Amino acid sequence: MSEINWAALQQAAQQAAAQAYAPYSKFPVGVAILADSGKIYTGCNVENASYGGTVCAERNAIGAAVVAGERKFTALMVYTPQDMLTPPCGICRQVIAEFFSPNAPIASCNHLHQQQNWSLGELLPAAFTPTYLANSTKVGA
Repeated sequence: MSEINWAALQQAAQQAAAQAYAPYSKFPVGVAILADSGKIYTGCNVENASYGGTVCAERNAIGAAVVAGERKFTALMVYTPQDMLTPPCGICRQVIAEFFSPNAPIASCNHLHQQQNWSLGELLPAAFTPTYLANSTKVGA
């Protein structure tokens, strides 16, 4: 994989945020993920009156990529039109850990053209991954 084009990811994430359905929080989020194939997939948050039914942009983008047959990803960009840079929430970090390496760059950007980068490992140290399930001891077996 060549150098990450952060500008392209930011533009795609910003366009996705414009499609967000956020009538309750008024907090639109857009995400762009770069698959190992080089393709970019996007997602936006979709809220629900029953708040637990809300789906975050990160999970929507990963779901769209999985439907397209992707399973490995290189980078993720979160865009919010907020003054503070917004990293993925906890459940999204767990879902990201399923498909990204611990060293994968996760970035947040905003309408002020600020950007902050972390590794997935920094955002979710000691992540619970499929490795734990593969190495589990079966009780009663």
